[in-house]
Amino acid sequence: MNDAPDPQPEIPGDAENTPNEAEIEHTIEVPRRVYQPKPLVAIVGRPNVGKSTLFNRLVGRRVAIVEDTPGITRDRLYADGDWNGREYSLVDTGGIQMFDTDPLVTQIRVQAEIALEEADVIVLVIDTTTGLTADDQELAVALRRSPKPLIVLANKVDNGDMEHRNVPEVYALGLPNVFPVSALGGRGVADALDAIVSFFPPAPEVSDEEIEDDRIKIAIIGRPNVGKSSLLNKIIGEERTIVSPIAGTTRDSIDTAFTFPAANGEREIVLIDTAGIRRAGKIQGSVEYYTVLRAMRAIERADVVMLLIDAHDGLTDGDKRVGGYAHEAGRAAIIVVNKWDLGRQEVLDEMPGRNPMDVFSEELRDGMHFLAYAPLAFTSATTGKGVSAAVEAALDAAEAHTMRIPTGELNRIVRDAVDSHPYNEKGRSLRIKYATMPSVRPPTIVLFVNDPELMHFSYLRYLENRIRESYAYEGTPLRIQVRKAAKEKDEK
Repeated sequence: MNDAPDPQPEIPGDAENTPNEAEIEHTIEVPRRVYQPKPLVAIVGRPNVGKSTLFNRLVGRRVAIVEDTPGITRDRLYADGDWNGREYSLVDTGGIQMFDTDPLVTQIRVQAEIALEEADVIVLVIDTTTGLTADDQELAVALRRSPKPLIVLANKVDNGDMEHRNVPEVYALGLPNVFPVSALGGRGVADALDAIVSFFPPAPEVSDEEIEDDRIKIAIIGRPNVGKSSLLNKIIGEERTIVSPIAGTTRDSIDTAFTFPAANGEREIVLIDTAGIRRAGKIQGSVEYYTVLRAMRAIERADVVMLLIDAHDGLTDGDKRVGGYAHEAGRAAIIVVNKWDLGRQEVLDEMPGRNPMDVFSEELRDGMHFLAYAPLAFTSATTGKGVSAAVEAALDAAEAHTMRIPTGELNRIVRDAVDSHPYNEKGRSLRIKYATMPSVRPPTIVLFVNDPELMHFSYLRYLENRIRESYAYEGTPLRIQVRKAAKEKDEK
């Protein structure tokens, strides 16, 4: 797919009655509960002991990628759980290898250490089928010095005596609160959860008025190795995710909530770092399949996406493909040209005398006309230049994504557009009798016309442009649907 197709209008069945504003079904947006800090439970252990399986078991759905290969989980992965009415947050960490000096392994260990600092309760998982290892023992010694509550799960205790033979070794570590469990089958997990919840601090009182969650969810998307994790770390000012020149380092979609000092006041934001998206023919194995699937789901639940493009590589078919996913999902979007400190100099070397931003902007607009509404931001995640401006643009796009045009104003704009440029086909005139905007996220306009088959996609584009002249809707797509209006009563 080199270019995403132009949006085509949905043409539902005939309307039974002439529409009026009271009869139009509006989308009811259910408010989300306000964010409250919850007790945090960190799951740690060496690689391939079943941490991600336990994580999925506790949150009640397949969130973490599970594969019979060590080292699948790398970054911290967060999700919410509930036990006996007590809500908590859970963090899955990469496998800790205490004696490995590989740079990537070291970063994974640092991420796990950060999770331990944040946690209210620590859960150490040990594989009973292999017995204790040097990494298990060294990690147990380190956790024993922590003042935080510690729960030890002797995992993979399934049926048969073979799996039980190494459980006494776990007890021999001298750590309290040891529970033999099977994360895969669920055996013993309930007892472990009872112990975990018993260490939680008292639950905060939540007012009934605090039901709105107005946090803006921003998904950072793009091809592998364009700098998504580096940008996230620069935005929030800490090493939240692992950064590596190895393409595909990020595998899970990671949520990070923080407060951003926007120009019009502080804004609560949730950043979603995603795995790099490649086309289906290049996806290698089930692990990468699930990472791409999670990235697609991250786009679906975001308010706005930041599409990252590598200034050094220029616009590629992969960039167009990822941008097409966001457009088809109806998300607000901005295009972030990352590594601009390198790309700018390359343009100057190739085209002296030209404005580098103009050159790159022309390339992007020509290659991704379907994202013509998306503003451009030029950043360097390494130096931080342009990063704040990119976040501000994303917040503006998110605001436009929820903007609704009053019905009377919308009908005036459409009527003036039709009067200025009527549309006829085969001797028949297209008549737009009524327009309304039943929903936002994305802004969706419904046109009731005399014959939907007369509506050509080029005329829809003309109407969209006229609407954007009055309401820019910068950063958000407009969806226009066409329906047949009710037949007029016979007139004498």
